[in-house]
Amino acid sequence: MLADTFGRPLRFRITPGQASDIASASGLLEGQRGGAVLADKAYDSNDLRSRIAAMHAKAVIPSKRNRKVAIPHDAGIYKHRNQIERCFSRLKHFRRFATRYDRRIIHFNGFVHLVAAMIWLR
Repeated sequence: MLADTFGRPLRFRITPGQASDIASASGLLEGQRGGAVLADKAYDSNDLRSRIAAMHAKAVIPSKRNRKVAIPHDAGIYKHRNQIERCFSRLKHFRRFATRYDRRIIHFNGFVHLVAAMIWLR
């Protein structure tokens, strides 16, 4: 999921449970603009960092432990990464989202759009 500075959902992509989140990250950033992209350690890859640089944005992603040369990040800006966690928390207030009652992806996708619109109206 991609959220803005205020923790409102902008884009999301439903992936299989066994798929890595980083696989859909580049697609979510396509066509977006911003000064910085904040993400956690799971999104630390050279490909994603180059994608963010192509957007003329700053990558605020802490380096993984296994990276040979650590890439520094701005810890002050990184503190605002909790906005995406707040976004998920707002979405999980809706039990249907949190427990994934819908069997079909199209139904779940429609419900996520509805909830995202409700969050934007708050």
